[in-house]
Amino acid sequence: MCSEVADSMTWHSKERRTDGNLRYPADAKAWEDFDSLHSDFSQDPRNVRLALASDGFNPFRNMNVAYSIWPVILINYNLPLWIGMKPEYLMLSLLIPGPSSPGNDIDVYMQPLIEELQELWEFGVETFDAYSDQSFQLRACLLWNISDFPAYAMLSGWSTKGKLACPRCNYGTCSQYLTHSKKICYIGARVFLEENHPYRLERKSFDGKVERRTASSALSGAEILDELSTFVNVFGKTQKRKRVSNCPLM
Repeated sequence: MCSEVADSMTWHSKERRTDGNLRYPADAKAWEDFDSLHSDFSQDPRNVRLALASDGFNPFRNMNVAYSIWPVILINYNLPLWIGMKPEYLMLSLLIPGPSSPGNDIDVYMQPLIEELQELWEFGVETFDAYSDQSFQLRACLLWNISDFPAYAMLSGWSTKGKLACPRCNYGTCSQYLTHSKKICYIGARVFLEENHPYRLERKSFDGKVERRTASSALSGAEILDELSTFVNVFGKTQKRKRVSNCPLM
């Protein structure tokens, strides 16, 4: 890394405009809350904040060919956006090929990357700063995930289909099965409105009821880890069994 890029790694701390407007990830409340919770990490602005992005695509541009490639890309949010979003600064960490999406098996491919990220978070690695001409212990954290809803299901492990499709509401997801269209409709979003919001009293435009409930709190990382402590993950895709007909003519 040249000295100019090394200097840009601290741009978010030294040169970013701080007037309360949201222009950059460092202006977000998530960044601010993270710094307050992990002050030892935020003391050195050279420590890296990362985002992970993933999605699948067909490289042959032909829908008749059953093939899917899933790149997993790390984005460096320490750099200014006009630099960090250029292809040469995006880190292609994984490239998962296959006839279909990896599904639950994406955990197997992601395991080496997760282990390296954990090492960067807990211990860091000795790195040479070309701008200050000195070595330091570089740490990194994964702050955000960028994906669409189906990819979110694979990366998080929470199914985004069915009656409990909302990862935020968890087991409190409000859903209703529509008999004629054979679809599941997700209702109850008014619980996220302010208590005095006029839409809460609106009956005709919604489900004919007044909404007086409050939104449930999101699960913390510790609560999610506790729920997954006894979960048995099964990898590999099983083939569906063919139905055996009892008809003697077949």
